[in-house]
Amino acid sequence: MTVAPAPAQLPDELSGCISDFIQHLASEKRHSPRTCDSYQRDLQRLAIWLVDQGSAQWRAVSGYDLRRYVANLSRQGLSGRSIARHLSAIRRFYQYLLRERLATDNPALDIRPPKSSRRLPSVADVDQLNYLLDAAPDDPLEIRDRCMFELMYSSGLRLAELASLDLSAVDRKSGEARVVGKGGKARILPVGRKALDAITQWMPVRAELAPEAETALFVSRRGDRLSHRSIQARLNRWGVAKGADQKLHPHMLRHSFASHMLESSGDLRAVQELLGHADIATTQVYTHLDFQHLARVYDQSHPRARRRHSRGQTYGQQRSE
Repeated sequence: MTVAPAPAQLPDELSGCISDFIQHLASEKRHSPRTCDSYQRDLQRLAIWLVDQGSAQWRAVSGYDLRRYVANLSRQGLSGRSIARHLSAIRRFYQYLLRERLATDNPALDIRPPKSSRRLPSVADVDQLNYLLDAAPDDPLEIRDRCMFELMYSSGLRLAELASLDLSAVDRKSGEARVVGKGGKARILPVGRKALDAITQWMPVRAELAPEAETALFVSRRGDRLSHRSIQARLNRWGVAKGADQKLHPHMLRHSFASHMLESSGDLRAVQELLGHADIATTQVYTHLDFQHLARVYDQSHPRARRRHSRGQTYGQQRSE
């Protein structure tokens, strides 16, 4: 990976550490170029602010400095979530500096971002998705498009996960796909019958487009791996052509997968595993379960809630009467 040069106005003391850290992420931690670029942008933004404040040493940055920096980001309109990402990058960076003995403490450890309301993801209706995915393709490329969208909704794939799929990743006999998610973590996902049927229809078309050496499952008209932007554009096009009442985008299919699975099963842990979330709190944004459902789970699961009363009723049954 080629590391982009730091801005010219940054002193070597600041820019050199950033470049070394990014190289560490790329070579030792095997982070993707996109992740490395994100870290580099966030750290360079902090470094530029430090220069404006008259500071040019990472070891001189204090918790007070970072609180001022967070306040500055907030005044510029960054959301709590974006500021949290900045702080995460800074914490990780200082862990590296401590390891290299370029800092004596981690000033970001106790800094918290401002709270922001968590917006629920947009979700497509089950009936509408069935209608859109059952629509007949009008040309060979639409056979590919429907296959992509079936697979994304069937298995809850991220856009990057779908784009990076190789032919060898999908086992049609077992109905499973091996997906590499964030941080290079692999997981095995079930693939639904409709998605498997769509893959079977796509394979002869793919054979006409892709050269023999191409490993990508989804290819463009030219025969090379389909880009993220192309997948986004094709999904939007599919929605317009087939009559969707809202704009379709790849993450909506992932959101819809998660929400529909939770509505049917209520199994948050299983959905967490399927989505590849490291933290279950990330998965909880998809919960649309009402209080009555949660109360039933509590009554059936908690040992103190399952006590039998004189009339043979559980506490939950008495409470509902």
